[in-house]
Amino acid sequence: MSPVDLVKAHRALYNPSWKHPSIVEVPERSFIAVGGRGAPESDAYQEAVQALYGTAYTLKFSLRNADAARDFKVAPLEGLWWGDVERPGPAELQADRATWNWTMMIAVPDDVTAADVAAACEAAARKRRPSTPAEVRFERFTEGLAAQLMHIGPYAEEAPTIARLHAWVAEQGYELHGHHHEVYLGDPRRTAPERLKTVIRHPVREAGAA
Repeated sequence: MSPVDLVKAHRALYNPSWKHPSIVEVPERSFIAVGGRGAPESDAYQEAVQALYGTAYTLKFSLRNADAARDFKVAPLEGLWWGDVERPGPAELQADRATWNWTMMIAVPDDVTAADVAAACEAAARKRRPSTPAEVRFERFTEGLAAQLMHIGPYAEEAPTIARLHAWVAEQGYELHGHHHEVYLGDPRRTAPERLKTVIRHPVREAGAA
């Protein structure tokens, strides 16, 4: 039996056009997540992502060993990012990286429970050094209506793509709300920066609907 592949199951969420923004309805989904504050190169961020992946793979193998039908492919890393202003634009998102707030997430199948994740967290924590502060949690996340666009290239060069998406949202009669969302489809350790693919997404609503 093949592992559950969440990328294939939700193809529209992982393969937007890089030429034209689009609107997508993002359903409620299950994630493991960890939150923090600081630049992506900070120790806190690196430890959090390490803890998240450690939990994801521990969860995968523990479920597969108990029941092969529950095996799944570990989904791409995702991140919610926001600053100290309510609705940051591209300039704010590229500002002082030490002030960035983030929640890093990995999607898991809908049959995964909080108890499954708690057990995986405990098992994964025993493999990490005791000083690691990251606390991985299970959560159901609802995003709803959102605009998205594929960015191809280095993470540090996302600003024009973000600006293009935000401008298109306004042209279509929508407004931004919630947090800037990124889905990382490439591994920066193995992929040349100019070939990295990142889904840029932001929840939207009709302008003036709040």
